[in-house]
Amino acid sequence: MQALVDGVKNGIVGTIKGAGEIVDTVADTVSGSLSNALKGTGNVGVALTEAVTDVTTGAIQGVSQMGGDLGRAAKGAVIGVLQGTKDVGANALDATGSTAERLISTTAEVGASLTEGAAQTIEGAIEGAKRVGVNAIDAVTVASAGAVKGLGGVGKVTTTTASEVARGIVEGAAHVGGDLGAAAKGTLLGVVRGVKDLGTAGVEMIGTTAGTLVTTTAKVGGNLGVTAKGAVEGAIAGAKEIGVDTAAAASAAANGALKAAGSVSTTAVDEIRRTLTGTIAGVKVVLKEPFTQTA
Repeated sequence: MQALVDGVKNGIVGTIKGAGEIVDTVADTVSGSLSNALKGTGNVGVALTEAVTDVTTGAIQGVSQMGGDLGRAAKGAVIGVLQGTKDVGANALDATGSTAERLISTTAEVGASLTEGAAQTIEGAIEGAKRVGVNAIDAVTVASAGAVKGLGGVGKVTTTTASEVARGIVEGAAHVGGDLGAAAKGTLLGVVRGVKDLGTAGVEMIGTTAGTLVTTTAKVGGNLGVTAKGAVEGAIAGAKEIGVDTAAAASAAANGALKAAGSVSTTAVDEIRRTLTGTIAGVKVVLKEPFTQTA
């Protein structure tokens, strides 16, 4: 409701004027506001989603009004939501996914950097999970999936935007020591949810996003095999969820990852080929060759 949005926004505006630390200010304001909003609601379903959406919206509006860093606001919002849900016994993972979805949709709407927004969202999910004792791998998975879903909510889920978000997810996870396999899995899960079918455009988006995950992992010095396998696992999980061909989804992700590895090194190609050859999550993965390889 608007009162909750305005309350969070005004609280942040007043506090930032006096303190200036965006992450902590947003986290504290969101946490307290969410806890109060959820008391007596049952903390589940629509009540949880609506409350999370409202406090997240208020936080972004407040920081935006002050001309603050929206990426830092995103990080603080996720931390605050995790703390707030813990305080009242609500489902922290459901709330994390909803928060990431709202944050990225807002980022897309205002034309801010999707890569930076996604990176800070994932950092917030990891840091918040550690603070409240939630499984960080699960938090990264649901936050990554929610972030990509957020693009679909505002009609901006394209191959380009999905890749921008994927890049940020890996960068954010790597920056705070998060699990890149979980980040990749959540990203592809969100992509498959967003494309709804496996026509030409859907296959291209899955493959390109998996490729972006691999090239970004290479840049941050992560394990390419772990990322590639996570991407395939996410594609399979998403395909099962929406009732489309799991083999086609797995193949699209695997071949996108392998093709991208060709721009990294022959070692990268060999590593990903070894990792993805065979059966993953009960699905036979079919790799297509050859790909141009960089020495």
